[in-house]
Amino acid sequence: MSKNTRTLTALLRMKTLAVSITLAAASLAAISTPALGQSQDADFATCTLRLKQEADAAGISTAVSNDVLDNVQWVERVIELDRRQPEFTTTFADYYRKRVTDTRAQKGREMLQTHAELLRTVSDRYGVPAHYLVSFWGLETNFGGYLGKMAIPDSLATLACDQRRSKFFTAELINAMRIIEAGDVDRAGMTGSWAGAMGHVQFMPSAFLRYAVDGDGDGKRDLWGSIPDAMASAGNFLSTLGWQPGLRWGREVVLPEGFDYATATRKVRKPLRVWSAAGVTDAFKRPLPAIDLAGSILVPGGASGPAFIVYENFDIIMRWNRSEFYAIAVGRLADRIAGAGGLAQPPVDDGVRLSREMIMTLQTQLNQLGYDTGTPDGIFGSGTRGALRTFQAANNLTADGYPSEQALAAVAASANRSN
Repeated sequence: MSKNTRTLTALLRMKTLAVSITLAAASLAAISTPALGQSQDADFATCTLRLKQEADAAGISTAVSNDVLDNVQWVERVIELDRRQPEFTTTFADYYRKRVTDTRAQKGREMLQTHAELLRTVSDRYGVPAHYLVSFWGLETNFGGYLGKMAIPDSLATLACDQRRSKFFTAELINAMRIIEAGDVDRAGMTGSWAGAMGHVQFMPSAFLRYAVDGDGDGKRDLWGSIPDAMASAGNFLSTLGWQPGLRWGREVVLPEGFDYATATRKVRKPLRVWSAAGVTDAFKRPLPAIDLAGSILVPGGASGPAFIVYENFDIIMRWNRSEFYAIAVGRLADRIAGAGGLAQPPVDDGVRLSREMIMTLQTQLNQLGYDTGTPDGIFGSGTRGALRTFQAANNLTADGYPSEQALAAVAASANRSN
């Protein structure tokens, strides 16, 4: 087949897929999320009155509640960003390459040296190795290079007044008021990300209240201006969640031919000796240790991309951010900072970049076919990946749960036939 013929074939496949998605999208009206700008109540002013009532019920002082809620503003940009979080819309190849870079790994090594004494103290106290602390720091704010400039009360009030996750962000807004009330920061100084994360390590207000500590002994928990506070808080967070000292996050592996990709999920955990007996090797094709340490196989970029085996500390990383892409990036950046090289099997750039509408269409189609994704929300999370994997297995496709062009087209075709 000539290059021109292959190109024409690929374009025709993409056109067919686009048509299928467009047709299916018409069925989403009844279950689509709110349009941009739609608040939880009739308007933002009404919503802030509700938030004042909830703050009062939660014991927030009237002075703090009025100071915060009389000054908040609806921020349309926050809603736009909420609808296209990269962990759930981009391909693994794109996500990974933008975050685990040679430049960031080198900068992380420099941070290890610059803050060696501090990091050693934090690691000794909390049991979290320094290169992991620096990895989180690098991914969250590029080692403090960008902490975010959005007013946290504005971001949280906007999200609290939006229907998608109103309950969660209402609680976070009240927690933010508790932080202000405690005197750790004032309203004007509480800045950060569009989603309400704050400081060098981007804690949500609830995480701040539970895990932030005074690392420099000045009597305040300052995650914006104090690197000791930020690193100690990160260590306390991970340790409290159950970080296992001496255990790595996971590692890259090579899967044998004929591997059952339906088992490539965090729901399946097997001892290393079992995976090794099944032909799974390390990245250099050496046998895995024949021990009882349990791990799960993940193929975030599908069967043609890199494979990883992940351990208990991977689950702890996901308590920080509920994204497998993120957790792999943290682990791999930590490895690179500690001196490891690049992946033996780099991510394959053959995925379809999924828009929120495309994901909702896929979820609706899978639900229609009897593969439960839950209520369509436009986020390609573990539930949707599992449903897609089950569909693939039932239709003689590689059951890797990866939303490839072939998989999306197969789901669309099956859904159309079932109408």
